[in-house]
Amino acid sequence: MSRYHLQKYAGISSRHTCPACERPRCFTLYIDDNGNILHPTVGRCDHESSCGYHRTPRQYFHDHPEHRHFVIPSERSQSRNLLHYRHARPDRAFPGIIPQNLIPPQSAANHLITYLKTKIPSSAIDRIITDYRLASTTDQAIIFLQIDQDNQCRTGKIMQYNPSTGHRIKDPDKPGRINWLHSILKRRKQLPPNWQLTQCLFGEHLLPQHQDKTVALVESEKTAIICSAMMPQYLWLATGGKSGLTSERLSSLKGRKIIVFPDIDAFKDWQQKIFTFPHLDIRISRLLEDNATPADRAAHIDLADWIIQFLTNNK
Repeated sequence: MSRYHLQKYAGISSRHTCPACERPRCFTLYIDDNGNILHPTVGRCDHESSCGYHRTPRQYFHDHPEHRHFVIPSERSQSRNLLHYRHARPDRAFPGIIPQNLIPPQSAANHLITYLKTKIPSSAIDRIITDYRLASTTDQAIIFLQIDQDNQCRTGKIMQYNPSTGHRIKDPDKPGRINWLHSILKRRKQLPPNWQLTQCLFGEHLLPQHQDKTVALVESEKTAIICSAMMPQYLWLATGGKSGLTSERLSSLKGRKIIVFPDIDAFKDWQQKIFTFPHLDIRISRLLEDNATPADRAAHIDLADWIIQFLTNNK
């Protein structure tokens, strides 16, 4: 497969209309060594703050594996192809990336971290805040940012926790229901109308930094950060829920050793599901299944609950 790089500036003819914000002469295409463009939507917008659109060749080939050996030929046909693409599919939704200026800054000022500080050493707390780029809202909810392996933010899951118990607040009459960063930004009209959410694994941005670590996959983001604090020999990622164990979500894990740690009530579902991923080196842990008590099963515990129980009972 050809190697691609962003086209060097060679006058206004080498800058095109961005497919996301539709501003002219601001879009840099990815081309190969022969000057052939990969696709009219594969490139980077110069307006990093107000638009932030950046679709890489990796993302394109993930979405279109059948095109791994296909390029749009010739520099001369670029403008025609771009024009044809935009007029043929004007309503196409583009992969959603949150612009850098709209990503909340790293912060420990949330109720979940307040609770975890009573259970976990401060050095481990500092590490997980930095590693997972945890953020906070003004009312001390935690923001679990979904950042992909290309270091681009897809969205952020906003959740409120009880600072005394560490449990999520689920009462619909109180603040604390799950909210999403992209939903807030769209309501504020800070994202374009055709912005489309494409989720990734929580913690996926850590994959390039820890290529030798076995990936440990759990359901919830809270479980991932707690397990990372206590068992850093693994790289802990989260699917965001039981239904998040999908081929699309796990595509970034090809070539990695993977152990899945389902919640106690999801063991059978995930045990069957992993057989649908024959291309992955994946197995399931029986840690909870073999050690959970009847009370644990009634409480629908996950691995984080089990660890917190252990820490509380062994103080």
